[in-house]
Amino acid sequence: MAPRGVTRRRILETARTLFRRQGYHATGLNQILDEGAAPKGSLYFHFPGGKEQLAVEAVQLSATELRGAVDLLIQSTPDTASALRASADLLGGLLEHSEFRDGCPIATVALEAAAGSDAIREACAEGYRSWIELIAERLRADGADEAAAAELATFAVSAIEGALLLARVQRDITPLRRVAARIATMIEETTA
Repeated sequence: MAPRGVTRRRILETARTLFRRQGYHATGLNQILDEGAAPKGSLYFHFPGGKEQLAVEAVQLSATELRGAVDLLIQSTPDTASALRASADLLGGLLEHSEFRDGCPIATVALEAAAGSDAIREACAEGYRSWIELIAERLRADGADEAAAAELATFAVSAIEGALLLARVQRDITPLRRVAARIATMIEETTA
């Protein structure tokens, strides 16, 4: 028998991988249990809200982990433009490593399930909000005023999101690199 919490974590990790790769609707609960090597009764024991709760928690976990990775890059780079380039490199590397199966950790769920579930929509919105605020905070620290920081951070997340989608379908990270370079230039102009 697995220690308390191990089965729950395994189900959650499996679900977030499958939701990211194939979408919310294409991912069945039996598939999650099979691939997560979890007993049938464990899903509703650990996730009494079922698939919706599982999706919400998977989105929250993914958003938090990506925010943490980007925050580390922000802390280890001299300015926001450098941090953005490093973040795009990280995302491009993850995309290539997954053989272009894993794009943004929340976009697939957001596009597919957010309209039908307020809980999923809010989890996705909060994930994006946290990324935007992280970038805006660094832009303000680099000298951008409040309005410019908010606008540019929103633009950066939106453009990178689109570039990830293009890179994924084209199986080439060039769109991600181009968008990151352009946003870095805009950041440099804004914080100069």
